[in-house]
Amino acid sequence: MEHIPVLYHEVLEGLQLRANGRYIDGTVGAGGHTAGMLQTSGTTVLAFDKDPEAIAFASQQLTHFGDRVHFVHASYAEMGQYAPQYGFDKADGILLDLGLSSRQLADRQRGFSFMQEGPLDMRFNPTTGSTAADLINNLATAELADMFWRYGEERQSRKLAQVIVDKRPFTTTTQLATCIAQTIRGNGRIHPATKIFQALRIAVNDELQTVEKGLETAVSLLKPGGRLAVISFHSLEDRLVKQYFRQLSQNCVCPPQQLVCTCNARAIVRLVTRKAVQASDAEIAANPRSRSARLRVAEKLAARSSTSGRS
Repeated sequence: MEHIPVLYHEVLEGLQLRANGRYIDGTVGAGGHTAGMLQTSGTTVLAFDKDPEAIAFASQQLTHFGDRVHFVHASYAEMGQYAPQYGFDKADGILLDLGLSSRQLADRQRGFSFMQEGPLDMRFNPTTGSTAADLINNLATAELADMFWRYGEERQSRKLAQVIVDKRPFTTTTQLATCIAQTIRGNGRIHPATKIFQALRIAVNDELQTVEKGLETAVSLLKPGGRLAVISFHSLEDRLVKQYFRQLSQNCVCPPQQLVCTCNARAIVRLVTRKAVQASDAEIAANPRSRSARLRVAEKLAARSSTSGRS
């Protein structure tokens, strides 16, 4: 399956690429966005990914850029450990594309898709950690229900969890998807297994905690004027990004009834996108997966001395 980088032009425009700039792609995937960054004269990119297959594929795709791109097999949450080693501790821009790549979805052995038979795996890094099968077959009913509700926002989470416990073990994607479809109804637009597979993937890869740590690390690595672009594909991630950007863009967090500021908070970033940027109708027609993509961009501000009062 061909990988089409989502919101490609919007990402490059949002990063405001500069000649000879240093950029970090925290989720290189198939390398599409990274290739776009490298089109600007003299830019260099430090590319991360938890998936060793993604690193291997992207390095092959981008080999003609030579030493202008460096690859690290690690989570973007660990950028702070590696960036200084490569001279990227003051980056001009950072991209976090939080979605799955088409290659990961198409590989039945990775277990991300309920549309084709494969092992219940779902690990971004298939060399370590618990699989989706481990969770499905070993968690207690209440734990499964909580996971389905918290990460999939599935209203029938308790009912489904009990059925799964009664019928397990499950070893393949289609076994689980069939059980889900026989237990709960979809809304007519999406398959009833969609939310559950999302919940499992988030839990297996500790995605929300990774997003929180990754956002904090990314902002710390940016130089003043540097930009952070984040693409989310479901509301849980987008909500985290939106709230974090809003929090860092505020000059004061004192209660509104308090006339004099005592919190000494100062904005760290400026919101470049007040609302999330979405794919155009033309992009959605060419790449249906872009329908759920949401892009938010923030720019790091120069440090300012604190003063009393509100602004």
